[in-house]
Amino acid sequence: MTEIRRRDPRREWVARNRLHPEHASVLAALGDIGGGGAASEWLGPQGVVRRNPHAIGFIGPNGVKRIDRSGAQQGGEAPGGTRQAVKDDRRRVEIPEPAFLVAVVPDMAGGRLSGHDKDLLGLARRLADADIDRPGAVVVILFGEHREEALGEAGIDRVLHLEDDAYAGFAPQARLAALSAVERELAPRHWLLPDSPLGGADLGRRLAARLGERPATGVWQLEADAGSPLGWRCTARGAAESLDILRPLPRVALALAECAEPVDETRHAAEPLALGSELPAILSRVEDLGQVAVDPAGVALAEAEFILSGGNGVNDWDGFHHAARVLGATEGASRVAVDDGHMARDRQVGATGTWVTARVYLAVGISGAIQHLQGIQGCDKVVAINMDPGCDMIKRADLAVIGDSAPVLEALVALVEQSREEKRDAA
Repeated sequence: MTEIRRRDPRREWVARNRLHPEHASVLAALGDIGGGGAASEWLGPQGVVRRNPHAIGFIGPNGVKRIDRSGAQQGGEAPGGTRQAVKDDRRRVEIPEPAFLVAVVPDMAGGRLSGHDKDLLGLARRLADADIDRPGAVVVILFGEHREEALGEAGIDRVLHLEDDAYAGFAPQARLAALSAVERELAPRHWLLPDSPLGGADLGRRLAARLGERPATGVWQLEADAGSPLGWRCTARGAAESLDILRPLPRVALALAECAEPVDETRHAAEPLALGSELPAILSRVEDLGQVAVDPAGVALAEAEFILSGGNGVNDWDGFHHAARVLGATEGASRVAVDDGHMARDRQVGATGTWVTARVYLAVGISGAIQHLQGIQGCDKVVAINMDPGCDMIKRADLAVIGDSAPVLEALVALVEQSREEKRDAA
C-alpha cells in the first residue's frame, strides 16, 4: 500500500470555513488523523502542522482577539456543539491586614461602574500596590442601590455600602457627612474621586473643603516622588486643559478618565465593610425633585447615554426614527448613511465623526468599519442587529441579533409599548 498522503480539498475547505455546519466535526477528524486529537491543529498533506487561527484565540469583550498560547482557552466550539468553558486564571488577591487604605468614591452612573470609575480604581491600585512588602487596600464607598456584580474584578478589596434612602439622588450634604464619618473612623491615606459632572467633581471639592485639604483636580498621571509628603507627584490639567501642572499628590485627588489602566489581571476579595459607629442624621437644605425629562433628539452624541445608530442595512428609516422616539434613544448613523443623506453630518459616529461613550449603543445595519469601531470603543454595552453573522460589528457586540432590522425593531417597539401599557394599567 502506498504511503502517499491523499488530500481532500473539500474537507480542507470546510476546516477553513467557520460557518460551515460540519466545521467542528471536520476539525476534530483532522486532529485525530494528525495524532494530536486537537481541533485547533492537524497534519497537512506535506507533513506540516496546520493551525486554525480562529480556534487558538477568542474574541474579547471589546472585539479584540486575545491569543492564549497555552491552549487552555478556545474561541470555537468543541465537537458535539458544546462550547468549551473558559478558565479564569487571574490571580486571587486578599489583603487581610493592609498597611493603609485608599478610599475611592465612584460615580456609579446607572448603578454600575463606568469606564471612568474603572480607570480611577486602576489608579487606586497603583497607590495601594506600590510597596510590595506593605500593601494597602482599596476601599470603595457606594451610595444607594447598585447592580454591579464584578466589584472584585475591578480591583476592590473592601466595600462600604450605604443603602439608606437619604443618599439617593442628589444628596451632597448627606454623602459628605458619611464621608466625614469614614475619615474619622478609617483615616484613609488617599481619597480618590472622579473629576466628572456626574457628581464626583462636586463631592470631591466639598470633601476637600471639609478636610481642609487643597485638592488636585484634573489628575491624569502619577509618578513616584520620594521628596513628596505622600511619596507621589501628580500631573493635572489646568488653564482649561491647556496646561499641565505638576505638584505633590495631596490626600484628595480628582482624576480624569484614562488616568490609569483598569484592573484586568487580578481578582480581589471585595469584602463587605461596616462602620463601628452609626452615621449621624443630616437635615439637608437641598431637596431632590427628580430628573428633568430631556428630548433625546436634542442631546449631543458625545453626551448621550443611549444611542440608536443606523447604517447601510436600514431600509425603513421612518421605522428607525419611530423606534428612536419610542425607546427614548439619541439617533446616530454610520458614515455611509450620512453620505447617502439619511442623517445629518453631526450625527455621524466614528473616528471621522463623533467619539461616543454611551452606556448602551444599539447598532442597526452597521457592518463595523474600523473607523466606526474606534468611535464606539468607549461604550459600555454594544447591541448589534445585522444580517451578516460574520461582520465586525457582531464580533464587537455584547449582544447580537441576526436578522432584518425592520421586523426586529418593530418587535422591540411593540414589546416596549406593551410593557408601558401594563405599567399604566397597574398604576
